[in-house]
Amino acid sequence: MERPAWAPRSIDISMPSVSRMYDYYLGGSHNFEVDREAARKAMEFMPGLPKIMQANRAFMRRAVRFAADEGIDQFLDIGSGIPTFGNVHEVAQSARPGAHVLYVDHDPVAVAHSEAVLGDNDDADVLAADLLKPHEILASPQLQRLIDLNRPVALLLVAILHFVEDADDPYGAVAELRDALAPGSLLIVTHASYEGIPLPPERAEGAVDVYKNIRNPLIMRSREQIARFFEGYDMVEPGLVPMPDWRPDTASEDEDPYSFSGFGGVGRTA
Repeated sequence: MERPAWAPRSIDISMPSVSRMYDYYLGGSHNFEVDREAARKAMEFMPGLPKIMQANRAFMRRAVRFAADEGIDQFLDIGSGIPTFGNVHEVAQSARPGAHVLYVDHDPVAVAHSEAVLGDNDDADVLAADLLKPHEILASPQLQRLIDLNRPVALLLVAILHFVEDADDPYGAVAELRDALAPGSLLIVTHASYEGIPLPPERAEGAVDVYKNIRNPLIMRSREQIARFFEGYDMVEPGLVPMPDWRPDTASEDEDPYSFSGFGGVGRTA
């Protein structure tokens, strides 16, 4: 298999990666045949996966604009993935010039790309770290340089928590991050769920199994379980809802039914 120039030497290009599959669903070019194959296999069971990813990105952009309108100019995006058009720093910095953005991901491809994209952007950086080690993120020189934890921060956990099993205590990690944030900070979350998918659960399970097979289990949680991530936050209206229903720019009558799979929400620290 040819290793493209943009792929870091250290990565195993024979193993699918969740962030490269996501890039493929969104029509990006930073993925390998092994990622496309796994993504196509998942789409055999759940053909609307690209629609779900598009709804996810659209929600993220609206939530970042909302945060900027609320006066927030610091963004911490954990599980940021491979930069695609309309990324957090683009949205945040066009709404609030000079906004600071720190991307965090543990996928070397995502980190390498972010470094390339952010090359000459002094107000944004990327950190190779894991959501499950919040202390490493909080103590990193990148965070110290860009983020002032004494002022409100928008913390983004977009399409990442559903890749963390309960045994790894995602709730504990999210609570540790919450406790480090100043009052008035925002938590922005999207999460996969069987609720809202226009398919019988056993069909959707086929797609979930594809992720299990590539050693990246996709954990489908109920709305109630997802709401637990917002403990200690006041929910911003309209609460935890299907992603297109969160402060839509336009009425979403003609939305693809797949777009309403899973949930998105924003909470504010008191």
